[in-house]
Amino acid sequence: MTNDGGWASGPTSYELQPPAPAGTPHVPTQANTAAPEPGTGRVVGGRYRLISRLGHGGMGTVWKARDEVVDRDVAVKEPRVPDGVPESMRKNVHLRMQREARAAARIDHPSVVTVHDVVVEDGRPWIVMELVRGNSLADRLAEGTLDPREAARVGLAVLGALSAAHEAGVLHRDVKPDNVLLGRNERVVLTDFGIAQIEGEQGLTETGAFVGSPEYVAPERVLGQRPGPASDLWSLGVVLYAAAEGMSPFRRSNTQATMQAILSSDPQVPARGTGAFSEIVMQLLRKDPAARPTAAEVRQALEAVAHPQAPRPAFTAPGARPAGSKWVPPVLHGNRKAQWGLGGGVVAVAVAAALLVVNPFAVGPAVPLHWKVRDEPEIVKASLAVPEEFTKEVNADEGWVAFRDPSGVFNIALTRRTEEPKNKYSSEHVEIGSAEEEAGKLAKSYKDGKVSGVNDPTSKTSEAASFQGMEAAETVTVYRRSGDDEKDPKRAYRERVIVNKAGTASWTLSLRMPAAGQGRKDGDKLFDDVLKYLKIQEQ
Repeated sequence: MTNDGGWASGPTSYELQPPAPAGTPHVPTQANTAAPEPGTGRVVGGRYRLISRLGHGGMGTVWKARDEVVDRDVAVKEPRVPDGVPESMRKNVHLRMQREARAAARIDHPSVVTVHDVVVEDGRPWIVMELVRGNSLADRLAEGTLDPREAARVGLAVLGALSAAHEAGVLHRDVKPDNVLLGRNERVVLTDFGIAQIEGEQGLTETGAFVGSPEYVAPERVLGQRPGPASDLWSLGVVLYAAAEGMSPFRRSNTQATMQAILSSDPQVPARGTGAFSEIVMQLLRKDPAARPTAAEVRQALEAVAHPQAPRPAFTAPGARPAGSKWVPPVLHGNRKAQWGLGGGVVAVAVAAALLVVNPFAVGPAVPLHWKVRDEPEIVKASLAVPEEFTKEVNADEGWVAFRDPSGVFNIALTRRTEEPKNKYSSEHVEIGSAEEEAGKLAKSYKDGKVSGVNDPTSKTSEAASFQGMEAAETVTVYRRSGDDEKDPKRAYRERVIVNKAGTASWTLSLRMPAAGQGRKDGDKLFDDVLKYLKIQEQ
C-alpha cells in the first residue's frame, strides 16, 4: 500500500513526538539514517508539498506539508483505507472525511482545528488544516498524570470546543486524549471530527458497525440509542478522569468487557483529584444522560478548580503582630501557563524570595515553603529540595533521579557517576577526571551527537566555585530539539559538575529550560535555589 494512507502503526500526534524523559541527557543514540518516507515531496492540489508523515488517525494519515502559494506549514490528512476493502466501504471512508471537513469548518472556536481547504487527488479527498505544534494529551499522560488544576484547564478548552460544535449541530462522538492536542501558549485543540454526526445528515456507519473508542463511549451509545450533547460530555468526563488517574475507569482487557463495564460498573472516585474536581467528574459519568450536568454547570465547576480564588487575608487587630509573612515563596506560581512560545518561550512563572520554614539538613539554609526535601541515598547519595508539585522519575541503572515541572518547561536531574560501572549491562570502566574535564565531556557529548533530541548545540564551559569543599565546573548548552525549525525557540541545559576530593565520584545537577527570555531568568533562579539546598552525602 503506497498511495492510500501509509502505515497503520505510526503515532497519532499531529506534530512533535513526546519529549525524552527528564534526566536522560547522557544516553547516547545512533544518528537517524532512515530513508525518506514514501510520498515525501509529493505535491497535492497543485500547492501542498508533503514534507513528513506526522501520524495517523482512524481514517487518515496526517502529513506536515508546505503551502507553496502562501508559504506556510500546514497539516494535510490523506484518506487511509486498508487494501482489499470493498469499493462501497472505500467510498464511505471518503465521504466521512468530507464530513469531517464540513463538521470542523462550520465550528468557529479557537479550540477546534481550522480547516483551510479540501482538495481531490485521484478521486480521494485530502483535508488541509492548520498545523498545531504540540503533543496529544495521550502523549502527555504517558509521561504522568495532570494535577486537578491543569486537568480542569484542559477540560475547559475541550468543553468550549464541544459547546461550539453542539451549537452548530455537530456531535463529535470520539472525544479521547488522542484527539486533544496541547499546543503552544496553553492552546488546547480538539481534533478529528472523522465520525462526527451533523444534524440533518444521514448516518454513514455500516449496519452493525461501531465507531469510536470503546472506553470513552457513553452508555446510551453502547445500547444503540440516539446520542446527544450529553454523550460528548460523558466522554469529556472520562477524559478528565484519565487525566487525573492515568487511564479510563472503564478500560478492560477486551472491547466486550469494556462496554459491559460502561453499562454496569460504577467507577471509584478519582483519588488524585480535589473534592470539587472529583465531584464534577463523577456527575459527568452518570449512566442516565438526563442526570448529567449541563455544559454551563460543568464550565462553572471547572472554572472553580482551574482558577481558585485566593483566600481572604485574616483580620488583624490594631497593634497586633500580623501572622505569617508578606514574602511569596520561591515556587513556580502559575506554571500551568509555562509553555514553549514564540520569541524565546513564553513562560508565566514568578520566582520570588524564600519563606524559610524548615531546616531538614540541621545546618545551612532552610527550605522554602511548598518545597520538598528529596533524600536519595541509594541512587545519587545526596539530598536536594525541589518544589513539591514536581513529579519524580528514577533510573537506578543509569544512576539518576529527575523532577519534572507539571507544565513540562523545567526538568531537574541529578546524576551520580563513579569509577565502577553504573550500567549493569556493561563492564566498561568509568574514569572520573577533574570537574572541568567532566564538564568538557558533557559539552563534547552534545557536539558529537550522542544525546538524543539535541540539534545544533553550542556549549560554554567554565570553572565554578567549590561546592562543599569539592571542585566544581559548569557548562551551558543551547540547542534546538529534533523536529524544531528556525521559528521554534531554542532550549538550554545548565549543568553543574561536582567531583569529590578522592576523584572517585562526580555529580551533575542539570536543568532543562528555555534558552532566552523570562523562562531563562526563571530557570536560572530555580537552578540556583536547587543548588543552594543540595547536600552531597559522600565526599
